[in-house]
Amino acid sequence: MSHSDVEKASAHDHEQVVIGEHLVLEKVKDVNAVKGAKEVKAVSNGEVHFNLQYNSPSNHFNSTAAFAAAVEQSNLSPWSKDSLFLFWCMFVAFLCSCANGYDGSLMTAINAMPHYQNKFNSGYLGSSTGLIFSIYTIGGIIGPWFAGPIADRWGRRAGMFAGAWIICIGTAIIASSNHRNQFIAGRFILGFGVSILTTSAPSYCVEICPPQWRGRMTGFYNCGWFGGSIPAAGITLGCAKINSDLSWRLPLIFQAAPSMVVILAVWFLPESPRWLMAAGRDDDARAFLVRFHGSGNPNDPVVELEWVEFKEGISLDGADKRWWDYSELFNTSSARWRSLQVLLMGVFGQFSGNGLGYFNTEIYRAVGYDDSMVFNLNLVNSFTSAIGAGFGVALADKMPRRKVLVWGTFVCAFMLAGNGGLSARWAHLPEDAKNLNVGRGAVAFFFFFNIIYSFAYTPLQALYPVECLQTNTRAKGMAMYAVVVGAISFINLYAGPIALENIKYNYIFIFVGWDIVESILWYFLAIETVGRTLEELEDIFSARNPVAASKQRRTVAVRDDGGVVLVDQ
Repeated sequence: MSHSDVEKASAHDHEQVVIGEHLVLEKVKDVNAVKGAKEVKAVSNGEVHFNLQYNSPSNHFNSTAAFAAAVEQSNLSPWSKDSLFLFWCMFVAFLCSCANGYDGSLMTAINAMPHYQNKFNSGYLGSSTGLIFSIYTIGGIIGPWFAGPIADRWGRRAGMFAGAWIICIGTAIIASSNHRNQFIAGRFILGFGVSILTTSAPSYCVEICPPQWRGRMTGFYNCGWFGGSIPAAGITLGCAKINSDLSWRLPLIFQAAPSMVVILAVWFLPESPRWLMAAGRDDDARAFLVRFHGSGNPNDPVVELEWVEFKEGISLDGADKRWWDYSELFNTSSARWRSLQVLLMGVFGQFSGNGLGYFNTEIYRAVGYDDSMVFNLNLVNSFTSAIGAGFGVALADKMPRRKVLVWGTFVCAFMLAGNGGLSARWAHLPEDAKNLNVGRGAVAFFFFFNIIYSFAYTPLQALYPVECLQTNTRAKGMAMYAVVVGAISFINLYAGPIALENIKYNYIFIFVGWDIVESILWYFLAIETVGRTLEELEDIFSARNPVAASKQRRTVAVRDDGGVVLVDQ
């Protein structure tokens, strides 16, 4: 099917467009004119241009109505053999995120182990701890410059494979460390490998999933953070009782486990159809869509709609063919708006107070908990945060991105204010008059902060940047995102322990104020992306005011026969 397959029939108050041979879109002036309507609902606005042979405004049908029509008429089952295999593909990508999440809980717990402290004498807080923690992010800043070209030149699978191998090498170096410099080198290599892994994997996720499942499937990918952090918290809790260097070496060895599975499995997965199209392999891309998005039906409406949008939105000679060319991230107004969303998520997703999670044990100690309890609380916090993220993922295909980011960030500020206030109260109580309920309240607020943050940000940290980027710029855009994430993480991990040592609970209030600023910026700058295919977002980003365009709603009526009619009121 090509653009010329679009036909038009019109009447005074009724118009019809046929995309391909099977996807029919209609527009009427009055909802009462829709025969057999079983449901009337609002959808996000956004127009897609199918290069019709007519040049009147009536030829520009609402793209979200096209998407709604395609989904209504599609018969994709989540329980088919091909869908289950697609879920396996997503799970392999999920393991890439696990590798990153594992480190988050790992170093928090290892830093509190006496045998680790005896070996490297880094201290619980301060600049030495900051260096060991933050060198990981230096690797994460350098790695993306290699990750984008690898994923563009050899495919998304190649990026995952390369990153996983580098993580295994880093694990071998760090787990065998007897000197501090070797340990630091291993941390650098781990960060370098993770950045390559997590540049390719989210691009792969968003590009292989059916558009109607994109929010949940790609949001699930970033929940791999908890797929890594929970086992890490459990493993370190168990290993903390070992009276030797194995107490910290064993958890480091297990860090390679997700990457080993990725290495063994990734070449048995299909390549991204969008990458295949960009590489000129149209037949392979079409075959992927038919098999995994159309249940083997080449005339499936979702497949037809995606194919039209692939043809219009994916360039065969884009900047992804030139490893050094990042200009398409900024050379048009649409590109700049897209890149702005990526940069906002890169900064806000790392600097909303979540960086305190690397120092959970010290935050718990500061309000009266002993060594045994801080490990238990670290594990419980991972579970409760994962629950919050799970609810976020479950709602990701329906929940407006803008509202979640604006209000979620504001509630995070409130929870941190509660934690900081009670921590300050505890610190000012005399030693013989400490009220345990104050410490418990501080920890409760911190737990609720992590739950809300995980609900609002964890699914969107991977989903929002990749869906805002075009296919030809997605790998390099995610590389840019990884650089920003690495830079902000470096501030968190290097400055965090120094700040907690010197200004203690006052450090938390910095994030209270900053989260309020973030909420305001999200309100004025965030683009709504829910309910649209990746390609049709170009019309939103190309609008004079993309924020306003993304918030507009239109009415569609769903008929008993599955047809979708746009009501042009």
